[in-house]
Amino acid sequence: VQLQASGGGLVQAGGSLRLSCAASGRTFRSNIMGWFRQAPGKEREFVAAINWSGGSTYYADSVKGRFTISRDNAENTVYLQMNSLKPEDTTVYYCAAGYPRTVITRHEYDYWGQGTQVTVSS
Repeated sequence: VQLQASGGGLVQAGGSLRLSCAASGRTFRSNIMGWFRQAPGKEREFVAAINWSGGSTYYADSVKGRFTISRDNAENTVYLQMNSLKPEDTTVYYCAAGYPRTVITRHEYDYWGQGTQVTVSS
């Protein structure tokens, strides 16, 4: 599976962005898809994940109620709708795919996209 993330940019606090992650590979539909983010000098942290059917979603407490993860298996794409953005959401966002036993554990994902920068101004 190859992943291509896009949709990052500069937005004011309180604004919205939608990230996309386009996947190639015939196994996309069976993968759990996740979004992580990593600030300079910090570890990559879990943001959200979604199971293969889209019926189960998982969120970090810091984004719960503001971010929504979804997927379109027909388009081989996973999305992260980010609303009510805060300056502390500023960082690089990565999409990931795999079969993690624990969705928040980055080491258990097999495939990673290249990252897309999100900058939220105050």
